[in-house]
Amino acid sequence: MSKHINLTLKVWRQKNQKEKGHFETISAPDISTEMSFLEMLDVVNEKLTLAGKEPIAFDHDCREGICGMCGAVVNGRPHGALKGTTLCQLHMRHFNDGDTIAIEPFRAMAFKIIKDLTVDRSAFDKIIQAGGYISVNAGGAQDANALPVPQDKAELAMDAAQCIGCGACVAACPNAAAMLFVSAKVSQFALLPQGRPEAARRAIAMVREMDRQGFGNCTNEAECEAECPKQISITNIARLNREFFKASFGSAVK
Repeated sequence: MSKHINLTLKVWRQKNQKEKGHFETISAPDISTEMSFLEMLDVVNEKLTLAGKEPIAFDHDCREGICGMCGAVVNGRPHGALKGTTLCQLHMRHFNDGDTIAIEPFRAMAFKIIKDLTVDRSAFDKIIQAGGYISVNAGGAQDANALPVPQDKAELAMDAAQCIGCGACVAACPNAAAMLFVSAKVSQFALLPQGRPEAARRAIAMVREMDRQGFGNCTNEAECEAECPKQISITNIARLNREFFKASFGSAVK
């Protein structure tokens, strides 16, 4: 049987990057506990629109925890306090009647605010463009057994490939570092034979682009791992460091 709760939202409102933002208190009565967090925001926005007010801008797409588009800081935690979930997977049954919920955007110098809870995460795209790929000749598909991959390496690569690039790691890090994201993207290739030919160039290029985009330095605080909705391990950061140092001292890098 559906239960309904009454909430008070303190939402960050900001028209654009240049204007100052502020918290706005918005009443959210009669919210079904069966709703997801984003569905709750949909209901609030509908009421705001009907009242002639500006709806809350927030990112979303698949709403299945896959795309990495959704993301906001809920009561001080990226994606909310529930472990291993994205914002769209957080349901209102985890809140109580009468709760006050503070909602604000991911904060990092590299993530410029577009509006309200929406930030520009294209810095991640630029890091991927710098080296997060492999170069292969087009043609027919290779035989599945042409490049044997040990089971343990395949599983580690798949674990790293789960990263959806949502940016929670950056928002959680006190330095706004992107090391967990970059290390996951490097690891998924570094662990497989298909990724080895370009390994040195990839590690150098992606780390340099990460620095160029204005992300902070990793100081092993581990908040990134704690808040990652896909529970990416910080052991990937150690692997990235090894790949980077090997590339830095190797003759393949100019």
